[in-house]
Amino acid sequence: MDDKPNPGTLSESSEPLFSFGVIADIQYANLEDGYNYQGNRRRYYRHSLLHLQGAIEYWNQESTPPCCVLQLGDIIDGYNAQYKASERSLELVMNTFQRLRVPVHHTWGNHEFYNFSRDYLTNSKLNTKFLEDQIVHHPETVPSGSYYAYHFAPFPKFRFILLDAYDLSVLGVDQSSPKYQQCLRMLREHNPNMELNSPQGLSEPQFVQFNGGFSQEQLNWLNEVLTFSDTNQEKVVIVKGMQDPNLSQCHWSKMGQLKHQ
Repeated sequence: MDDKPNPGTLSESSEPLFSFGVIADIQYANLEDGYNYQGNRRRYYRHSLLHLQGAIEYWNQESTPPCCVLQLGDIIDGYNAQYKASERSLELVMNTFQRLRVPVHHTWGNHEFYNFSRDYLTNSKLNTKFLEDQIVHHPETVPSGSYYAYHFAPFPKFRFILLDAYDLSVLGVDQSSPKYQQCLRMLREHNPNMELNSPQGLSEPQFVQFNGGFSQEQLNWLNEVLTFSDTNQEKVVIVKGMQDPNLSQCHWSKMGQLKHQ
């Protein structure tokens, strides 16, 4: 029997090539504890900042620090908008992130759009497209300015792709715009409920107002990046804003088709 280790697996003595941090759903607000939309999960609005501080201290103290941190959206809670505290709360959280000694890549979730318009986010510190990787002689891998997505290589033969999961959404866009009307029409085609945030009775429960989808334009771009990675034998990590798996099994999957095999 051959006792040689499989070169495709990591042994206990193997050194990792690199590491990265992940944090999601900070949902900070200067409020007492509350509950989520369904009322079945407790949210620690004010205390969440302490958890963020603890995570940053942990990453900073690692003997081999992570190459970066992925912030997967919902950085502040939607309640901030009701109390006109969105900008103040975002500034507080972003100031906390400044203690981190490695780059942070931000994605956008539904709570970002409860607080801010897409135009505001594009011009804010939550836009980290300046960290993207420019692939020479491959202009097809450069994303369009109409959605928030980019890719970067944290280590040779690895590529991370950040996607805009609210590229098609009724959140964060002017209600008089053609894009809003298009998205509202698509949403109502799949969700006849008066309350569009409710998945009650839906065979496709992802079609709710707090969710979103990918345009065909973004999927075409993703296909180009995946093709490049395939050609160059890169391993790929897809990064996007997270959702509650009990209500939104996936994003608006019928918005477009990904051709890559």
